[in-house]
Amino acid sequence: MHSLDRVELDNLAAEIRTFLVDKVAATGGHLGPNLGVVELTLALHRVFDSPNDVIVWDTGHQAYVHKIVTGRQKDFAQLRQFGGISGYPARGESVHDFVENSHASTALSYSAGLVEAFSHTNESRRVIAVVGDGSLTGGMAYEALNQIAHLKQNLVIVLNDNGRSYSPTVGGLAQHLAQLRIAPLYQRTKRDVAGILTRLSRPGDLIAAGIHRLKGSVKGLVADETIFDSFGITYSGPIDGHDVEQVEQALRNASQIEGPVVVHLITTKGAGYLPAEEDQVDHWHGVSQFDPATGTPKAGPEGRTWTSVFGDALVQEAQQRDNVVAITAAMQNATGLGPFAEKFPERCYDVGIAEQHATTFAAGLAMGGLHPVVAVYATFMNRAIDQVLMDVGMHNLPVTFVLDRAGVTGNDGASHHGIFDIGFFRQVPGLVLAAPSDAGELRSIFHTALNHDGPFMIRMPKGIVSGDPTAPPRELAIGEWEFESAPGGVAIVAIGNMVEIAHKTQVMLEERGLAAGVTYARFIKPMDPGLADLARSHRLVVTIEDHEIQGGFGAAVLEELSEAGVTTPVMRCAIGEQFLPHGSVSLLHEQEGLTPEAITERIVARLDEMSVPA
Repeated sequence: MHSLDRVELDNLAAEIRTFLVDKVAATGGHLGPNLGVVELTLALHRVFDSPNDVIVWDTGHQAYVHKIVTGRQKDFAQLRQFGGISGYPARGESVHDFVENSHASTALSYSAGLVEAFSHTNESRRVIAVVGDGSLTGGMAYEALNQIAHLKQNLVIVLNDNGRSYSPTVGGLAQHLAQLRIAPLYQRTKRDVAGILTRLSRPGDLIAAGIHRLKGSVKGLVADETIFDSFGITYSGPIDGHDVEQVEQALRNASQIEGPVVVHLITTKGAGYLPAEEDQVDHWHGVSQFDPATGTPKAGPEGRTWTSVFGDALVQEAQQRDNVVAITAAMQNATGLGPFAEKFPERCYDVGIAEQHATTFAAGLAMGGLHPVVAVYATFMNRAIDQVLMDVGMHNLPVTFVLDRAGVTGNDGASHHGIFDIGFFRQVPGLVLAAPSDAGELRSIFHTALNHDGPFMIRMPKGIVSGDPTAPPRELAIGEWEFESAPGGVAIVAIGNMVEIAHKTQVMLEERGLAAGVTYARFIKPMDPGLADLARSHRLVVTIEDHEIQGGFGAAVLEELSEAGVTTPVMRCAIGEQFLPHGSVSLLHEQEGLTPEAITERIVARLDEMSVPA
């Protein structure tokens, strides 16, 4: 690749785009972001020597081209499939994937640490952080910039500016970068002055020593200081991110500068594939399978999704409640807020990739008399544990959190499974934590949350929802479960979408002559006090949850029964303590034993063990 000329590089870029479209069409994945970084990635690998030089991607969903040029092209047939390559950098796949990250705003912190570590160990290794403009809406990025400016180590920061994260990038930074993109006067003047001074100067001349200072003076005349300048970080750009020669030259120049430097590249999300370029929602950020020739999505499962049912419920409730507002962190449509934003634009807030700020912003809104609804993926809510605890929980504020994609989420893998939230958030004093089992329950639990004068969290899974999405909501008694007893038999207690699996397990047990009852625990916290009596009257309690076993619902049941002095054995069916790999939800459930067949066999084996005298 290093010997290719401009025409050959352009041809290679076109071939890579065709390859990406064909492969992602077959498996689904992040198409738009990767179409936008083809030339950027080629230039990176022509200028720097990976893996000796470390390239850190923020976020990792834009690393497909990086994987192609580091020898994994043949593996794309199994992209995001169980046992195949990940849709994010993966240390187990290649030495070129130094950091395994897919949550935004982390690359600068990783990179600052790496640069400092290589300095301590006297290793001659360069570090390059590829950061999107969306990632710079996260506060952690500014904490890192502050440290980078202080350390003054050599670090190349590639700002991949496409004006978007999932959704269009919002906030003051977005406006700042937009102004830089449309400052051609500065670009022309800088080039003209540099050319004149270069022609006039000779080595050792006083005028040569003043070139850098004069360039800075010209910049001050025709362009405002950039945010990076204010940190004391050298800034270069903006540069056409689809001109591989320009990008390559900018990176070579940056690698020669002492201290940290930002190379600002302007790219187009979805570049080179018309359906992605023309999509105004997210430029095909993440797609399911589609026809590459037409861009037509292939038919998926029929029915309403949990996300869409929530979105409709939010609009209907907001029509009756003027104090309801909604907040999301750069994922307005992905979390179901699109219809609400369209109908109530002044009541919908996208704060960028900033879950911590979203939470404390919601606290402020609640203190002022509103009822905020914070809609975030469960995996990203993990980033705001302290804010939920101290800013919302400690003030006992009426904020409703709706955690989308809770549980096993499928092909995005370890960083995106929402399997840790119960363990984190059931510790928050006063917080109500609920898990609906179908569409009607979602509407009723959400209705109840908006009537509650305190923090409330609802977890719902990814995918198609069962039940009636138009069922009128009802007010629920907080903490109340739906009990079904089979005295002397097995008490199966399930949450959320695991209730369906529990009922199928019940049928299989009864076919074997074993009595079983299914209790739907719609509230994970507080628990129904009837749990103790249920356990006392049964031979075995079985809990089923789509969550990690440590600290989850089953652990909460054990704690509750222990406090009540109940000695009935409890068998927990949950995700093992691990970072779960990528794969389809059904396959991962099967791997973790969360199928009716596997649970039935475990129950039968446990009952057999219990029947053998000690």
